[in-house]
Amino acid sequence: MKNMKKLLLICFTFLLTACSLPGISSSVDNDVIVASGTYTERQVLAEIVTQMVEHNTDLKVSQVKNLGSTTMTHIAMEKKALNVVGGMYTGTSLTGECGMVPERDPEKAMESVRESYLKKFNRIWFPSYGFDNTYAFMVTKDFARAHNLTKVSQLKGIADEVKVGVDSSWVERPGDGYEAFKATYGFEFPHFYAMDIGLVYSALSGGNMDVVLGYSTDGRINSYDLVLLEDDLKLFPAYDCSPVASVEILKKHPELIGILLKLKGTISSEKMQELNKLASEDRMEPQVVAEEFLKANNYFDDVKVDQKELERIRGEVNG
Repeated sequence: MKNMKKLLLICFTFLLTACSLPGISSSVDNDVIVASGTYTERQVLAEIVTQMVEHNTDLKVSQVKNLGSTTMTHIAMEKKALNVVGGMYTGTSLTGECGMVPERDPEKAMESVRESYLKKFNRIWFPSYGFDNTYAFMVTKDFARAHNLTKVSQLKGIADEVKVGVDSSWVERPGDGYEAFKATYGFEFPHFYAMDIGLVYSALSGGNMDVVLGYSTDGRINSYDLVLLEDDLKLFPAYDCSPVASVEILKKHPELIGILLKLKGTISSEKMQELNKLASEDRMEPQVVAEEFLKANNYFDDVKVDQKELERIRGEVNG
């Protein structure tokens, strides 16, 4: 598995070095190039950032689409194929490209990843949008009611009976994967199935699984009327979401700092679930979802930027 991952990274690095990514005719030195992804949330966030920049400036803005993972996004940024990311997650980057241990405290996680990104990669990690997209165990409302479930630890009493579906990439994750789950909660699931993250919700809704592990802001939570179980023993670290930008593009266009800071605390977990549902379940284009969200909030034109954060980031950019 490790050799396969290494091979994928080498191939991706080669592709980025050998040729430009599809659709990119912009200059990374001067234009704003935003990373998008293969799943709804990152697509919506990329559109929100793109449209905020277009609304407030005359800069040329384009997107690198279909980046399937944080690793790919990180490599693309290293190879100067893009300079802004619509959404990065503290828990993912802390244990991933930063190579640090998981951090359960959200403020400490944010501070650690912010400092690491500046020091290691010369990038600015902005304050959180206001939501935390972490892993979450979930069940249907009927199942929660029948077994009186509100917390993950309560699954211990029925662990031998339930069928559990999880994101396949979670199984071997260091720090907060299945081994860490067993050590933290003190039990395991005999009927345990790894699957693509996109299948877990329908598997639960259709009765093929009793419990699944998914993402806490997924739009299908509302669509399928699911209940999130509280991670009462704090297995999962903080996964607060923020935009990220290279120091180079912020130095070239310092007005971007204030624009991205306007998005601080503007999207709750419930709102992100709603936006994801509009795109993934109601089949609305992410571009339209973002546009309607921004128009409803007047593109945050009336929001006063946090001056302390503004001065801090300006100092990091110019320091």
